[in-house]
Amino acid sequence: MGVMENAKVQTKGAVKAPKKARPDVKALLPLGAILDGDCIEAMRSLPDNSIDCVFADPPYNLQLGGDLNRPDGSEVDAVNDHWDQFESFRAYDEFTRAWLTEARRVLKPDGALWVIGSYHNIYRVGAILQDLGFWILNDIVWRKTNPMPNFKGTRFTNAHETLIWASMGEKARYHFNYRAMKTLNDELQMRSDWVLPICSGGERLKENGKKAHPTQKPESLLYRVLLATTETGDVVLDPFFGTGTTGAVAKRLGREWIGCEREDFYRGVAMKRIEKELPLDESALKTMQSKKAAPRVAFGALVENGLIPPGTQVFDKKRRWIATVRADGSLEYEGKTGSIHGLGKDLQDAPSCNGWTFWHYENGGEVKPVDAARQLFLLANED
Repeated sequence: MGVMENAKVQTKGAVKAPKKARPDVKALLPLGAILDGDCIEAMRSLPDNSIDCVFADPPYNLQLGGDLNRPDGSEVDAVNDHWDQFESFRAYDEFTRAWLTEARRVLKPDGALWVIGSYHNIYRVGAILQDLGFWILNDIVWRKTNPMPNFKGTRFTNAHETLIWASMGEKARYHFNYRAMKTLNDELQMRSDWVLPICSGGERLKENGKKAHPTQKPESLLYRVLLATTETGDVVLDPFFGTGTTGAVAKRLGREWIGCEREDFYRGVAMKRIEKELPLDESALKTMQSKKAAPRVAFGALVENGLIPPGTQVFDKKRRWIATVRADGSLEYEGKTGSIHGLGKDLQDAPSCNGWTFWHYENGGEVKPVDAARQLFLLANED
């Protein structure tokens, strides 16, 4: 049974939807490949009803007028690439309708569509996808912990982007791993506002000392999207592949991927990146099935951001129990599973457990409580 099998739901009531394997269609797909050229033409080469999830980070059509400079006169590295430029809103809408039409054709009846955008484009995209028959399940606000400031001081700082999660129709079945999301969020229901840092530091890909891509998305964002709405072995299509964040995270989580990218440079960067990515082993990929300090940080945030990655072994101070961290932030010990707090409580047969201080891990040969990773996360994301 796949890791998402417990949470296949329908918008009108929680109706389970058994998933039917279609190896005949899957065998026809160019899995693990980046398709060259225009994404609309590239998608036309894919069979109908063959894709489990489409994640799209399309051009935002930012309509930037001239250079943007900091107060000290230095130039801001903003998005001024030709692929983000459209001669009119009408041209952008026609482009959007065309690629969404192809996305709808290739998605399975229980497939998921994710689109990310800013205020420049997301409302236009949302209206068009509704016109095409998609049904919006959530709009997710990605609140950036470290956004670029508004250097001119003429508007509020743009500190968030919006993701639309949609099914194929009002009554279409879709996949949602509710339990894994709750575990990832320290046993609290995952909300529709996600606080995550932008892509920076070692994760930011560079070529010749410059950003490889101006709008590279953080892996933690794709990690949450794929863990929430896909299963191991599912096929994820990214029509605007860029430097391959979707492919890298999909490979790590045991999902198949296909990308579309017309820029030779981005394709080269993406393939180098994905080739280095190692998939998690099967035990780490398993997620929770159905069954507090301030500022609050979920253990899942440390897993998403790679501070304590899936597959890490954690243990109590006396090493009586050695558990494995799984993809959704749950722990597994000899068939028993739970959150860092719940499993610690059960193993000790205690009324409660502070998992932050109970569980430890090794980092560079040094044994530390998992709370040390939480403090690093807080330090890195201070306002």
